[in-house]
Amino acid sequence: MNLLPHCCDGDDLRAVQPAKVRFLCGAWPEYFTNSCKAAELGVWKEGRPLDHIPRGAWWEVFGDPMLSDLERRTTESNHELKAAMARVEQARATARIARGRLLPDLDANASARREHFSPNQVPSFGDVTASTFRAPLDLSYEIDLWGRVRRGFEGARAEAAASAAAFHNFLLTLQADIAQNYFALRSLDAEISTVTRTIELRIEQVRLVRSRFEGGIWNELDIARAETELASTEAEAASLARRRDELENALAILIGESPSKFQLTPLAAVEHWKPTMPAIPAGLPADLLERWPDVAEAERQLATANARGGVAKAAFFPVLRLTGSGGYVSGDINNLFSWDSRIWSIGPSVSLPIFAGGRNRANHRRARAAYEEAVEKYRQRILVAFGEVENGLASVHHLSEQAAAQDRAVANARRTAELASDRYRAGIVSYLEVVDANRAALETERAKVQLAGRRLIEAIQLIKALGGGWIESHSPNS
Repeated sequence: MNLLPHCCDGDDLRAVQPAKVRFLCGAWPEYFTNSCKAAELGVWKEGRPLDHIPRGAWWEVFGDPMLSDLERRTTESNHELKAAMARVEQARATARIARGRLLPDLDANASARREHFSPNQVPSFGDVTASTFRAPLDLSYEIDLWGRVRRGFEGARAEAAASAAAFHNFLLTLQADIAQNYFALRSLDAEISTVTRTIELRIEQVRLVRSRFEGGIWNELDIARAETELASTEAEAASLARRRDELENALAILIGESPSKFQLTPLAAVEHWKPTMPAIPAGLPADLLERWPDVAEAERQLATANARGGVAKAAFFPVLRLTGSGGYVSGDINNLFSWDSRIWSIGPSVSLPIFAGGRNRANHRRARAAYEEAVEKYRQRILVAFGEVENGLASVHHLSEQAAAQDRAVANARRTAELASDRYRAGIVSYLEVVDANRAALETERAKVQLAGRRLIEAIQLIKALGGGWIESHSPNS
């Protein structure tokens, strides 16, 4: 999805020179059980931002129509996104202003004036009243011998490109936030469903214990324990409902709608929530990081700092201007445009800085230091990007193993709870054993649905770290 055009009115404001910074390329190997680091990522190459490549609807890999609808509504209505688009247009307009300095300035300054001269002034023209009509054209043009104007335009153009990259970075972050909040809410739905079923079980257990107590079997302590477990589970259900409302309100704000009118229908049961975990292919190319708008923004800020250094250096050299004026001047408007009323002037001017108190030298040093800062920030941004991808791959791998183990734990906990209930009905054990078994079963089932949501959120983080997914048709080499 490409909301923002790359250029306006035929102006290629994103065409900036690539920064001379080396970029690590290669591929992440397939993750094995005991290997969670990319041993050799390849070689370093020159940075080449590819954030302009469309990412498409990457969230569709999860196969959730509701999520797709929320993403669509967000791109249409989010107010911060609209503000970011306005900031990009401001930066592009600034670049066009800078480009305009490459061309001459031509002004028409027509005027009409009527004057009365005092006979007592020196020199005296007598008691005279005169009219003057002017229709000149004034021309001014700076001959850009040292590249000051040209480098200023390059810097403004790089700033516009950085602003566009910042917009796409915000868009990617916003889309990821929507997906993460949505899956967190659905995970809570599944957890609420689990707790609700447990409450129903607790109510039945309270009835069972009461009937056994009234029949003279066991004692009132079992009733207190059963009612305590019921009340605790109901309290957990209320806490989960509160958290769900908070996530629902957060989604409404991200989408740009009123929280009081926004509502997502809760899932009726855990079985209704069957999210699709995207399959991550082995050998993902590290070039995918070049699609990340955050990395592209840092590269263009580096290009901006480089251009500003050129502007600061040009301040040591003369400024050569060519000025001219031509038109008509007459005291009678009827003769204003006659041949004899014509005037003209033309001539160059040179401005050479001789003494500026060290300001130009200090400004040049500041520009060089800013460029070096931008280089280091760019390199650091790349390292952070690699670290985030490594974390994402490791999380996806380990959470998959954790989910398999958690499934076994849930099965065993359910079996334990069933056996404890049977042993209690047979009068073999006290109700305390039933409480412990049911509590363990509830905790393991809640941990299972929480883990399912965590896996989806980590997959989204990995997609974001890779600049919007790994779909082949959107890869740099496709």
